[in-house]
Amino acid sequence: MSGSVPTVELAPGYRIPRTIRGGWQLSGDHGAVDRERALSDMSKFVDHGLDTMDCADIYTGVEDMYGEFNARRAAQGLAGLQVHTKFVPDYGDLARVDAPYVRRIVTRSLQRLRTERLDLVQFHWWDYQVAGWTEAAQALEALRKEGLIANIGGTNFDSPHTAAMLDAGVPLVSMQVQYSLLDRRPQAALAELCARRGIQLLCYGTLAGGFFSEYWLAQDEPLAGITNRSLVKYKLVIDEFGGWAAFQALLRTLKKIGERHGVSIATVATRWVLEQPAVAAAIVGARYADRIGDTLAVFKLQLDPEDHAAIGAILAAHPGPGGDTYALERDKTGPHGRIMKYDLNKT
Repeated sequence: MSGSVPTVELAPGYRIPRTIRGGWQLSGDHGAVDRERALSDMSKFVDHGLDTMDCADIYTGVEDMYGEFNARRAAQGLAGLQVHTKFVPDYGDLARVDAPYVRRIVTRSLQRLRTERLDLVQFHWWDYQVAGWTEAAQALEALRKEGLIANIGGTNFDSPHTAAMLDAGVPLVSMQVQYSLLDRRPQAALAELCARRGIQLLCYGTLAGGFFSEYWLAQDEPLAGITNRSLVKYKLVIDEFGGWAAFQALLRTLKKIGERHGVSIATVATRWVLEQPAVAAAIVGARYADRIGDTLAVFKLQLDPEDHAAIGAILAAHPGPGGDTYALERDKTGPHGRIMKYDLNKT
């Protein structure tokens, strides 16, 4: 791995770079994907030391794509990717999730990724009111002991349920959560719990689906016509933050900081997340490698007290979404829950 990219030990003997490439944009939900270009560009990430990628069993075709890339690399005698996938049972299946169900989904991920052991499986459960989530996590732990999984993490669990899994004997190494300048809910309780219990945060939504960019600076508020699911999701987060005017004030501040340091808005936004307690890595979504320079610039940037003071003044006026991690999204009747797709993991 390139020495220019800092790494962190996520679990004993398992290191990851401090930025991870997100795979949601490769699923086709954000527009057409040029598969060969995407596969070719993966080499650029690996060659720069960005060798860890995030995906999920519900991201259509992405596990297959990563598996094909690693097979091609192996045929050339080259190192491949570390892949973090997820176990996300369908909402409609929750009541019938048992150990055989968990094994079936994990086996399918192994086959798609063309590997004998999954580097990290991150567990998500849609509804705490449906019993069985603790047992499902314990089933993943049984597969870890069997050697099919190297490490277990969670995805979108709040603080009490994260603690409950740990207390039930599930050795979580990480919790993947939405965390950005716009959405600081992990600061409320989860970060402290993770620090106390030896878990680290893997943070998605760092760039708010691309809203943290020069493109959106001084743009009128998009009131209609957004078809990209990621932008739809993060526009709701902007609304929770304080609305478009507040977001524009934040963008202007990030732009000034970026100009001082010779980096982009996206780089400043990512750097801020990496400097938060308990954060191991930021997940930065990318279809191709055309913005890889912004990612690498994160490791050369250090935000100084003046930068933090400028950002802090905006954040103090706009606390953003309230409650524990992912609480808003669990309300299927609310705006955040209504846009979710709950049954993508057909077995």
